[in-house]
Amino acid sequence: MKLKKDDTVKIIAGKDKGKIGKIVKIDPVNEKVIVSGLNMVSKTIRRKNQADKGGIMQVEAPIHVSNVAIVSKDKTSRIGYKFENGKKVRYAKKTGEVL
Repeated sequence: MKLKKDDTVKIIAGKDKGKIGKIVKIDPVNEKVIVSGLNMVSKTIRRKNQADKGGIMQVEAPIHVSNVAIVSKDKTSRIGYKFENGKKVRYAKKTGEVL
């Protein structure tokens, strides 16, 4: 997977289309990412003890990798790889910026 944790991405499909956020968690097996504060869904939480409070909470749902694009210099781009000084680095194909 070319995306990494803490990358800034823009959602390009779905209910939050056009919004920008940072990747919090990556699931490479299912090819999904969790973006902070985006793709929120309501989830019911069960009470575990007397002090604990149950109810409906807003949590971030995973979104497929194909529905997000990396952002560099306020432009979405695809990610490529190249070698600089004998080291493999990621770069944004549209802007040429090393990520």
